[in-house]
Amino acid sequence: MKPTLLKIFAPILNLFEAPDDGSEYSYSPSHRKILMVMGFLFLGVTSVGIFFAIQLNAMATLLPIILFGSIGLLCLIVAGLGSDRAVSKLWRNR
Repeated sequence: MKPTLLKIFAPILNLFEAPDDGSEYSYSPSHRKILMVMGFLFLGVTSVGIFFAIQLNAMATLLPIILFGSIGLLCLIVAGLGSDRAVSKLWRNR
């Protein structure tokens, strides 16, 4: 299953895994865990936004829903499938 997901999300992961100048990067396993928690929190905010959008019939909530949903998915994709370099690059630790 993981190789299939890696092929599907390769365009996103290649942005973060490509070596920029060959310099060292700083990685800690806690960075990956925090990234997973952040992804779930952003998706939680998205689900609350969807709930209120349905209840209030407000189209103005579409921008935050799309924004927070995409950030949450990006965090989960990089934390779950990305290499140590990708997690470090997302954290901007070089």
